[in-house]
Amino acid sequence: MLNIFTLANGRLVQEEIEALEELSKFQPIWVDLESPTLEEKRWIKQYYGLSIPEDAMDEDIEESARFYEEDNGELHIRSDFLIDDDEDPRSVRVAFILNQHNAELRSRGVLFSIHDEDVPVFRLLRMRARRAPGLIEDAKEVLLKLFDADAEYSADTLENIYDELEVAGKKVLEGNVSDELAGEVLAAIARQEDLNGRIRRNVMDTRRAVSFMMRSRMLNAEQFEEARQILRDIESLDNHTAFLFDKINFLMDATVGFININQNKTIKIFSVASVALLPPTLIASIYGMNFKLMPELDWAMGYPYALALMAASALVPMWYFRRRGWLK
Repeated sequence: MLNIFTLANGRLVQEEIEALEELSKFQPIWVDLESPTLEEKRWIKQYYGLSIPEDAMDEDIEESARFYEEDNGELHIRSDFLIDDDEDPRSVRVAFILNQHNAELRSRGVLFSIHDEDVPVFRLLRMRARRAPGLIEDAKEVLLKLFDADAEYSADTLENIYDELEVAGKKVLEGNVSDELAGEVLAAIARQEDLNGRIRRNVMDTRRAVSFMMRSRMLNAEQFEEARQILRDIESLDNHTAFLFDKINFLMDATVGFININQNKTIKIFSVASVALLPPTLIASIYGMNFKLMPELDWAMGYPYALALMAASALVPMWYFRRRGWLK
């Protein structure tokens, strides 16, 4: 899908392009390509003179492969954006290309974004830019607002993680945690830990992208200050993710502790049963010896007497353990 965005009365207006000829009707500041076809890439090459690299969505993490400027003046930024999906939280790689200086090409002053699936941050920016006149003035502003919205989206996701951990914490700290409940809580905590880690990686990537924009001197004074504010927001998110990691570790240890307590209760019952059966075993072993001069062998009540003695020797320790509260 190929969407172009123009400015009209200070608002961002979206147009969906279905043919090459339609590109000449608009003067966009942002061209968004979601899962572009080869034909759509050919349109961009033919009209704007912009070649989309085959490795635009590459997963390289080296800074030199993700943030660089070509000899023709094209600025390339590859950044990850978070998708907070309940079933499958993930990050989506987005490639940005911005021609700032080459006036010979129609791509000058136009931000191009290439990604494989829709990104919530993009929808959020489009909605805001339609409703708020003057929010965006040029292509660089689009890029900054996307990173700003990404930091805000990460902050909202962190708040959701905290709410989920509050629910899990109440289940654990109420006590009487069964093994089934502990398993559910551990699964929920593991999901939130994974999402928190993705957020930390996402804001780290956003920090690198914004820092690159500041180093490249592409921003004016107002935009530079906005970039610094984004970095300050990201710094606060870093501290919050560290706090959540500590909370996750605490809940994880508490849940595992309750599992160990439940296991210890089971082992304790077996231990008490083993100790209570030791005296009957001793008595049975004594009367199992084949000595001729054992008085009870010729006694008519010898067998019932031995059974009663073994039963009493088992019940007395059980009574004592129960009185001491060791069977609870």
